[in-house]
Amino acid sequence: MNKDRQLPPEALYRSCDPACFDFDTTEHLPDLGRMLGQDRAVEAIRFGSDIRLEGFNLFVLGPPGTGRHSFVRRFLDEKAAGEAVPSDWVYVNNFEEPRSPKVLELPAGRGCTLRDHIARLIDEAHRAIPAAFESEDYRKQRGEIEERAQQAQNETFETVRKHALEKSLGIMQTATGFTFVPLKDGKEITPKEYAALPKEEQERLRRDTETLAEELKAMLQQIPKRMREVFEEIHQLDRDVALFAVGNLVNELLDEYKTLPRVLEHLKSIQQDIVDNIKAFRGDENGDEQPLKMLLGGKGGGEAETSSLKRYAVNVLVDRDGREGAPVIFADEPTFQELVGNLEYRAQMGTLVTDFTLLKSGALHRANGGYLIIDARKLLSQPYAYEALKQALKAREVKIRSLGQIYSLVSTVSLEPEPIPLNVKVVLIGERLFYYLLQWYDPEFSELFRVAADFDDRMERDSGNESNYARLLGTIARKETLLPLDKTAVARVIEESARHAGDAERLSAQVRMAADLVREAHYWAQKKGRAAITASDVQQAVDSQVRRASRVRDRMNEEVLRGTVLIDTTGSTVGQVNGLAIVGLGDFMFGHPNRITARLSMGSGRIIDIEREVELGGPLHSKGVLILSRYLASHYVTDRPLSLSASLVFEQSYGGVDGDSASAAELCALLSALADAPIRQSLGITGSVNQFGQVQAIGGVNQKIEGFFDICQGRGLTGDQGVIIPEANVKHLMLRSEVVDAVREGRFHVYAVEHVDQALALLTGMEPGERGADGRFPADTLNARITDRLLEFAENRRAFSKDQKKNRDGSASSQEENGD
Repeated sequence: MNKDRQLPPEALYRSCDPACFDFDTTEHLPDLGRMLGQDRAVEAIRFGSDIRLEGFNLFVLGPPGTGRHSFVRRFLDEKAAGEAVPSDWVYVNNFEEPRSPKVLELPAGRGCTLRDHIARLIDEAHRAIPAAFESEDYRKQRGEIEERAQQAQNETFETVRKHALEKSLGIMQTATGFTFVPLKDGKEITPKEYAALPKEEQERLRRDTETLAEELKAMLQQIPKRMREVFEEIHQLDRDVALFAVGNLVNELLDEYKTLPRVLEHLKSIQQDIVDNIKAFRGDENGDEQPLKMLLGGKGGGEAETSSLKRYAVNVLVDRDGREGAPVIFADEPTFQELVGNLEYRAQMGTLVTDFTLLKSGALHRANGGYLIIDARKLLSQPYAYEALKQALKAREVKIRSLGQIYSLVSTVSLEPEPIPLNVKVVLIGERLFYYLLQWYDPEFSELFRVAADFDDRMERDSGNESNYARLLGTIARKETLLPLDKTAVARVIEESARHAGDAERLSAQVRMAADLVREAHYWAQKKGRAAITASDVQQAVDSQVRRASRVRDRMNEEVLRGTVLIDTTGSTVGQVNGLAIVGLGDFMFGHPNRITARLSMGSGRIIDIEREVELGGPLHSKGVLILSRYLASHYVTDRPLSLSASLVFEQSYGGVDGDSASAAELCALLSALADAPIRQSLGITGSVNQFGQVQAIGGVNQKIEGFFDICQGRGLTGDQGVIIPEANVKHLMLRSEVVDAVREGRFHVYAVEHVDQALALLTGMEPGERGADGRFPADTLNARITDRLLEFAENRRAFSKDQKKNRDGSASSQEENGD
């Protein structure tokens, strides 16, 4: 039976024959312009990028290293190159409501043009308006207005003065205003002369003075009204002059942007605002208060009023000038501000202030009309970033806000800019875990990301894929200016790719692994002065990678070889077997043997998993133990209760244990203890079992075999050592060359089994035996001894139970007699 179960060397490693390639080196191989082995994912990406319906955004999922990022960017770059260039977007001042800046959409490249046109308009207005106000025509018209006002004022005053003279009164200006004085022969009389006048004359002068005072008062009360009329006339004149000065300039721009209604509306608003704020452009000291001062006899003067010209600026948020095709933006740091833009503040007089010129674009703005690529892990790690992205996609618009506004952390007055319509295809790239977690916990996720492009981590190993793999390696070498690979190097990389995939019939789709291997092989080949990378350079790269990562593995093997960790590789022991486990440290995995022991006695049929009892065993390991206990109960003694108590443990295991790949080893240890049949310690075993005793495939089979081989080799191969694996794992074997050589030379063995009976035959050297027509196993077989032992336990337990019951009954009778 042993010979039938032993695998030949050819089954342990599937080599790649360099003769199958029709090239000497990869130097002249054509580039591989597509993803290798990812047809399903590429089809999904093509569909998701083509469809323009709402919610059909993409989530590209798969393991790292498969080339997801680089392929998606390359694919979208090529696709976007043939699409239309989207619009420019600018923010401008809202003259009616400055806290709500307006957004303008312009054809690609015209955002900066509008900014320059308006800047030139304002600059020319600064020259044209002062020139217009310094013109002789303006001075003349303003002078006429002021002169008419002054003349009307003088005429009114003269009328009052004439009325006063008719009544022998004169008008005199004092520090506090005007007063009337009596006259005689046109001259002011003295108080003595006034006292000498008859009472009737004094009374007349008093009455006339009061009447004239009322007339003068009425005249003076008309002055503010007349001043307002003068102000209005001058203001209207100023508006007309300013409008004339900038009218031609604005009309030129109105004609330039006549096809853009919102731009026309803004240009007219600028024109109106310039007219309403002439002082900012006049640059002189004249103001609207000048006529009043002139009318009141005062002198002109004062500081000119100034205002910031930022109100007319154009904040170009997105500029497409010189671009070709639709944008493809990769948000390397997808923070909230990086996605939706930012509103900056500046310190002014000890206060934070802002305006529309401090609005900054985000990735959504720059990708608008094109494609936005985001790493899902980075997106989910940023506060509020994922929610902001969802809000923008649902509303189909992007609104610039700050986190301070959202969390009410900023107490200063802020802006509420007009949102920008959003038309973007978002591509999230992440591991499968994130995709399924978002699907499960976020009901909105499936509405927004309806297309999943699942990158596989392996592909078929056939002649076509091997040829394409060679082209891939040649492409990597050319793009990174590495030495070309000869056919032996290509074959060796393909073999290592299959090993990395853990399957002799598959190739790994993780391009990063192959690229790193080629890069390191290039280093060794270049160091040796080669013109091309050879298989020996690739092997040296593989060995170097293992050496750099294998410190922990070597330390654990050292502890076994020094006897600190007890692992036997010779002799036979009852209830003790070498199980094979796997340890993962980052990208490096290695196998390591564990001693598994079983102890038993009569009991209630419970099999104690010590690892679980001390909370070191995971649920999968506990499941394996429960399965083997049911196999034991159903396969041997079905008409009696299982009457044993057994314990299983991983000896000298000080960490967590999970997985069911040791359940075959645990079952063999338990059956060995039941049959009192010693197990060969020169063999290790891995595999899981089901309730029918079938041995099932497990993961990491290559590393597990090599882990036990390393221990045996360290102690010296005897030719009796080997490993038992599931038959289903044979197709996965890609063992190291030294293991294959040892098997070829008969110094080590690899056995494949389908049932636990076959494993027991190899481990104990005894015939398991098959149940006959009478329901019994043949005498002197392993299964017969196990059945007899279980029956013995059952009979002993029944007898023990009877004795206990008899003792209880006797004790009860004695108590009754004593009581009577």
